[in-house]
Amino acid sequence: MTGDIHPLAPHSLPPFVGAADGSDPLFSAIIFIVILAVLGVGVFYLKLHAIPEQLAHKHGNTQSQLIMVLALLALFTHNNIFWVAALILALLKLPDFLTPINSISESLKKLTPEEAETPTAAVERSEEQQ
Repeated sequence: MTGDIHPLAPHSLPPFVGAADGSDPLFSAIIFIVILAVLGVGVFYLKLHAIPEQLAHKHGNTQSQLIMVLALLALFTHNNIFWVAALILALLKLPDFLTPINSISESLKKLTPEEAETPTAAVERSEEQQ
């Protein structure tokens, strides 16, 4: 078989028609395009799911571990509400309630004298008197 075109066949064939050796350039091109498209969509999907984690890391949120867990739950369960909750937590700055309470506690410790009677010592003393 020499690969010559039959005399009755048209002499100008479109480029997407396979050659006599069985090669199919259009099929090969489509395979590469589909593989690249699937990889591109996968990378985009994973980048999209990482947005709340990146925002939490950039803003230094205290609840970053919760945001990361919610993003992973959204990734593995395909429940978008987890991703939305992680995004909202990453974007909102929650107030810090613990620092003022700790500051008040430290100030009260400084104000009380060292020899002040603790509540447990007062109970023990009253039990001894009885």
